[in-house]
Amino acid sequence: MLGKGRKVSGRGETVAANYAFGPQEDDIIIKHRLLTRTTTTRGEPPLKKLQKKFTSLFVELDKDNGDNHADCEKLAKAFLQELSTFEIPLLKSKAVVDANLREKHNFDELREEINRQILQAQSDIETLKKQLEEAKIERRHKEECEAIRRLIAMQPPRSQTLKIISDLEKEIAALDSENTASSRMLELRKKQFALLLHVVDELQTTIEEEQKSLIEEKEQRTGMEDANGGPEPMHVD
Repeated sequence: MLGKGRKVSGRGETVAANYAFGPQEDDIIIKHRLLTRTTTTRGEPPLKKLQKKFTSLFVELDKDNGDNHADCEKLAKAFLQELSTFEIPLLKSKAVVDANLREKHNFDELREEINRQILQAQSDIETLKKQLEEAKIERRHKEECEAIRRLIAMQPPRSQTLKIISDLEKEIAALDSENTASSRMLELRKKQFALLLHVVDELQTTIEEEQKSLIEEKEQRTGMEDANGGPEPMHVD
């Protein structure tokens, strides 16, 4: 047994609130009472009343005398009336149960439909994600193409480009010709310089030989003068 205490306003006393059963026990008892209909909000429970009517009819029928026919008929009518009264809530309960079953069936169908819509929405989301990625790629390609188009638009016309190329080719050809002429001139200058170096070398050799001859001749004269007793007198005209 559980107990709780609460204070009454204006007083210092504590009133104990006792609970005989817990929530689970209460649910079981309420379910049993609803199934057996042994309780009611006012008056005697319907099942007990029906039981009393049936017991009274059975006791009256069990008597041996034949003078109780009217009483039996009266008790039978009372029992049937009570049974009809007891049957009405049962029919109502059955109608409620059928309505609940239909509601449950409708709820199950609605849940299946919601689950189907959820799966369809998930599939649509995945499809839209793929389409979004494809759209992003396509947009990036378009932006790249637009950038290339703008870059091409900034370039000069094809005819002008071809003219520039032709002029450059002519300039290259002229430079090649000039380079060839310069190469030939350089080769000729190399040959001339080599020839000049050869001539200078030969000239230098000749000068050295002449100087050597003059020195030898001078030495011979000096030797001859020494042998003759001195140099000959110079004659003045």
